[in-house]
Amino acid sequence: MAELARWQSFYVIVGSSGAALIGVQFVVLALIANLRMRSTAESISAFGTPTVVHFGGAVLVSAIMSAPWPSLVPPSVALALCGVGGLGYGAIVIHRARRQTVYTPGWGDWLWYVLLPGSLYAALALAALLLRRTTQLALFGIGGAALGLLLLGIHNAWDTVTYIVVGGPRGTKTE
Repeated sequence: MAELARWQSFYVIVGSSGAALIGVQFVVLALIANLRMRSTAESISAFGTPTVVHFGGAVLVSAIMSAPWPSLVPPSVALALCGVGGLGYGAIVIHRARRQTVYTPGWGDWLWYVLLPGSLYAALALAALLLRRTTQLALFGIGGAALGLLLLGIHNAWDTVTYIVVGGPRGTKTE
């Protein structure tokens, strides 16, 4: 499995970054809670939870790609399941974003919270299925998807924080 061994450092960086950013996301949510901003479980599950899921996705892909597999079949199956699971979760995010009433999503929200994640999870599933046939190309696809999930999570975390701190809904602070 020399092909996977050459990617070890990449996945250590992506995976540890994703794990650290999950922790930072929890700290940020705790600090926001101290501001006593009104929020609903629906809005958090529509916009906050996906960020943690994408960071977790980057960590999971990194762990799968770092494991000492005996062949390319097991990581191919595991990564394909991650990709399909991410696509399924995307459908849940769409439902939650439409159901919540605190915030009306704009085109940028649909891009960053639905279209881009869906594209990354689809690319991950496709690359996983191609891992045994076109190994080198598939490895770059999987690495790109993992890095994309990490960067997507960073963008969405920043988007959430700036919305709440700078441009959140007026008159929602409680005393």
